[in-house]
Amino acid sequence: MNLMTLTSGIVSAINPMVSCILQVSTGYTKSPDFKQVPSYADPVTVQGQVQSLQYRDLLQIEGLNLQGTRRAIYLQGDVEGLVRPDSKGGDLITMPDGTVWLVAIVLENWNPLDNSQSGWVKVCVTLQNKS
Repeated sequence: MNLMTLTSGIVSAINPMVSCILQVSTGYTKSPDFKQVPSYADPVTVQGQVQSLQYRDLLQIEGLNLQGTRRAIYLQGDVEGLVRPDSKGGDLITMPDGTVWLVAIVLENWNPLDNSQSGWVKVCVTLQNKS
């Protein structure tokens, strides 16, 4: 049973899903002057639902010293925040209006025990530009 598919129809009546472009970070490369340059996997289109952060979410990110405009996005699949031991993090989400958002932290995730269905994730994102 895919819970996100079941609930998204009801929730989408009030807050519709939007097509987003997800770029998963693959680490970094070095430029000729030895600066680190972020690298990303090929972009993929995903469906997401943008929401404001709830009080509980704000408490969870309070100690992270995040600056700027933040939102919560529910996505199907697996998106990760910063995972230093694995050199992962810095995934980017481009919204239909052209704004780019950085995945700052995973607030919730659900991955099924069997791999026959996809899970979902709720991430906190920070605005990177204004279109």
